Amino acid sequence: MKTILIILFLSLFLINLGNQSFAQSDDKLVILHTNLGKIVIEFFPNDAPNHVANFIKLSENGFYDGTIFHRIIPGFMIQGGDPNTKNGDKNTWGIGGPGYSVNAEFNTIKHNRGIVSMARSQDPNSAGSQFFIVHKDSNFLDKQYTVFGRIITQESFDTLDKIASVKTGDKDIPIDTEQVKITKVEVVNRSDVSDLLNLSEPERTTSIVNSSGTQLYENKALDITFKVPEGWLLQEPKKTDENAPDIVAVGPKVGIMNPVISLTVSDTKGKTFDDLINEKNEFIKTVVKSGNLELISQEKSTINEKQAYVTNAKGTFKNNGTSYNVQFREILISTPEKSYTFTYSNGVDNFDEEISRFEESVNSFKISSEPTKETKTDEASINKETKSDVNPTTKEEKGGGCLIATATYGSELAPQVQQLRELRDNSLLQTSSGISFMKSFNTFYYSFSPTIADWERESPIFKETVKITLTPMISSLSILNYVDMDSEAKVIGYGISLILLNVGMYFIAPAMIIHRLRK
Repeated sequence: MKTILIILFLSLFLINLGNQSFAQSDDKLVILHTNLGKIVIEFFPNDAPNHVANFIKLSENGFYDGTIFHRIIPGFMIQGGDPNTKNGDKNTWGIGGPGYSVNAEFNTIKHNRGIVSMARSQDPNSAGSQFFIVHKDSNFLDKQYTVFGRIITQESFDTLDKIASVKTGDKDIPIDTEQVKITKVEVVNRSDVSDLLNLSEPERTTSIVNSSGTQLYENKALDITFKVPEGWLLQEPKKTDENAPDIVAVGPKVGIMNPVISLTVSDTKGKTFDDLINEKNEFIKTVVKSGNLELISQEKSTINEKQAYVTNAKGTFKNNGTSYNVQFREILISTPEKSYTFTYSNGVDNFDEEISRFEESVNSFKISSEPTKETKTDEASINKETKSDVNPTTKEEKGGGCLIATATYGSELAPQVQQLRELRDNSLLQTSSGISFMKSFNTFYYSFSPTIADWERESPIFKETVKITLTPMISSLSILNYVDMDSEAKVIGYGISLILLNVGMYFIAPAMIIHRLRK
C-alpha cells in the first residue's frame, strides 16, 4: 500500500531544518510597492526553502502586481497575494491561487510583528500564493503556518501600520482598495537596499508543550472514533486518492522531525483480509528492493476483536538534499467492508518516545455504529473546525462541532478564541484541577454544542446572535492571557473568579435590570 510512503513524505515535509544563518550578502529581497509605501521582505531559506523559492518565482513573474491586501485585521495581520483581487468578483477574494500548492514547512520561528507567513486552508499542504504579514505578535499561529520571511526596513513597518489602519467592511475587505494595492513587485539583491534595519535572528519557540493527555476524535462521516494526543495539530486533509490519509495528527518536533500519526480509511472492494495483506506485502517488497526501506517485522494481531496486521520498518529518506533516518509502524485493521490503516512515523532516535501514544490511539479505535460493551468515555470530542485559519475561505462541514468556533469563525473574535485554546492546552491542562474541570465541562458542553453548531451553519442570523451573546464571555476569559497560572491554587482562584464574573454578567445583572424595569 502506498500509505506508508505518503506518510513518510508528509513527515519529512514537516521537518524543521534548524536555526541556521539566514542572511547572505548576495541573497534576494523582494520589494512590494504599494500606494501607502514600500514593504521590503527578506527570507529564511533554511527554514522554508520551497516557500521562499515559490514566493520569489511568483514575484519575478509579476504574479503579485496589481493584487491588493484583501483581508485586514488591525492588531492581527494583513493578508494578500490573491490574483482574484485584480479584477475578480469580491465573493471570490480569498480563494484564488497559482493553480498549485506548496507542502507545509512548519518551523520554530515565532509569528511576531513583521513576520511574513503563508496563508492556507485546513489542509496544511494547501499554501499557494496568499501570504500574510503579522501586524502585532500572534504566537498562537506558531508552528501551524509556514513562516518564510520578515519585513526589514523602517518604512516597511510604517507601511504595515498604514495598511492595518485603513477602513474595512464585510469580511475585513478594505473599503478603498486602491489604498492597499500592490502596484509593482521587485526582486533585488540585498546589497541594492541601503536602509535595512540591523535585526537579530528571528525569535523562535524554545519550549515544547508535550501534554500526556488525550482527546477523543469523532468523525461521523467516516463512522469512527479514536483518541489523539492532546495538543497535537489535527488535520483532515483533502482526499486526493484512496491511499491518502483521512486524518493526520502532527506532534511537536523534538528530534529531526515531527512525529506523525495518521489514519487512512479505504473500501476493501470485496477483498479478504489475506488479500489486503498480500497486496500490501507486494508493494513493500518493491520499496525494499529499491533500497529506500528496511523491513523490521510483520505479524498478524487482534485489536478490539478485529483482525490486524502490524508492519515495522525504517529507512533513509532525502529532503532538500539532506538524509533523515525515519522509522515507522503501520497497523492495518480490517472489516468486511472497510480497511483502516494507522501509521506512526518519527525519527529513529525518537521513535520510542511517542510509540505508547500511538498504541493508545490504535487501541481506542472504534467504529461508531457498532455496538460496544464498554461504557461511554468522558473525553472531549475534538472540534472539526480549523485552528485559526488565516485563509478565510475554508468551508466548514455540517455534522456538529464546537458552537463557539462556528460562531466566531472568520470574525474579529477568531484570534481570541485561538488564544484561549492555546491557553487551555499550555496552561490549564497542565494542572490536575484544570484537567478535572475540562473533563466535566466537555461532558456538559458537547452534549448540546454540535446541535447548536449545525443551527448556526443553517442560519446566519442565529450564528450572529450566538456570537454577540458569547462576546462578553470570550472577553472575560481573555483576561487569563495576562495572568500567571503556574499553580493549582491560582488556577482554582482565577477559575472561580471568572465563573462568578460570568454569572454576574449573564444572570444577576439582567435580573436586576428586568426587576427595575418592572418596578
